Amino acid sequence: MKNSTIRFIVILATLSIVGITITQLYWVRRAFDLKEAEFERTVTAALYNVAQQIYEIKDTPSPANNPVKQLSTNYFVVMVNSEINARLLEFLLRTEFEKRNIVVDFEYGVYDCTREQMVYGNYVPLKSNQKTSSQSLPEWANKGYHFGVQFPNREAHIINQMGIWSFSSIVLLVVIVFFGCTLFVILKQKRLSEIQKDFINNMTHEFKTPISTIAVSTAVLKDPSIVDNPERLLSYATIIEKENTRLKQQVERVLQMARLDKEEISLKHECVEIHQLIGDAIRNTSWALHEKQGEVNTIFEATQPEIQADRLHVTNVLTNLIDNAIKYCKGKPAITIQTANTTKGLLIEVKDNGIGISAENQKRVFQKFYRVPTGNVHDVKGFGLGLNYVKTIIQAHGGNVTLTSQLEKGSVFSVLLPLAH
Repeated sequence: MKNSTIRFIVILATLSIVGITITQLYWVRRAFDLKEAEFERTVTAALYNVAQQIYEIKDTPSPANNPVKQLSTNYFVVMVNSEINARLLEFLLRTEFEKRNIVVDFEYGVYDCTREQMVYGNYVPLKSNQKTSSQSLPEWANKGYHFGVQFPNREAHIINQMGIWSFSSIVLLVVIVFFGCTLFVILKQKRLSEIQKDFINNMTHEFKTPISTIAVSTAVLKDPSIVDNPERLLSYATIIEKENTRLKQQVERVLQMARLDKEEISLKHECVEIHQLIGDAIRNTSWALHEKQGEVNTIFEATQPEIQADRLHVTNVLTNLIDNAIKYCKGKPAITIQTANTTKGLLIEVKDNGIGISAENQKRVFQKFYRVPTGNVHDVKGFGLGLNYVKTIIQAHGGNVTLTSQLEKGSVFSVLLPLAH
């Protein structure tokens, strides 16, 4: 699928989800406002009836104006120009609220207008149906009282009343999460497809070049007159050997990563001397080093160089690091390998004078198939497997590997491995 098609599908799907979300939020808000208005009307009607009942019980005339006033979203006051019995008031409030299906906790208080102070208050857990004590509730004989009612859990009550809107919002949230996961998978698969394509191209190039070289050399060796020129014969035989070794190394790298993917790798731990393995790795890369007229300097400061490790894999790790130092150097490679003992284990540093790695790419160099862009340098070969292999093997040994680098100033790979016990 083309990038433009994927981009169009992603944009269209995103706009659709955003549109649906905005519409849902709008209607949920409208539904909440309607439920809120309905709640306020119901509470006002209930409090009005409570006031009327108190007037009738006390046989006092009701005022001409509505005695109920809403001072805030969840606070109502009711003027009662009559004596108030707290036990009676609470009973009437409970009865009216339950009759109108207002099953929510509330607080009420009685205010003495003459003394301008709150004379009584109580919290009523109506939602939990708990009965409050009413044995010694006071009664006031004064004509200037009003009482107030507050609903601390008003929002929760309204949301519970919304029903289908809450359910549809949850469904929409699930759809959005599912869409996000699907989009992530699509983009990841697209990236993996691009990586796979680059890998196949690199692998084709890596195999095609030595195969072509071997084919040319073989054609020359088939010439009967080649036996009369031993130096030429040896030269072409050496080329075939070199290219065959190169092919073998590339195939081995691919097979190693395939085994790592299937978690089939098994480490054969034995006590090895790291300085010896470094020497083996240097010999493995001697041909490439000779071609670029480079050199490797060793500074062995580790007084305890023994580690418990897999000889083959650790040698391959060091070979990969040296090989990268050679490949990513514009001039003559100057590589320094230094060892030291630390409190955490055995430290191995591979320092080069190569092109360096930017801070952005340093975060990705250990990812599988990732290759650092080299600008106009097109002769750097590889699959992007080396550093991922390095990190995997070192971590399998209980160690870690870090990178410090600056563009045009080279890189330092630091490998820390636990010492042998």
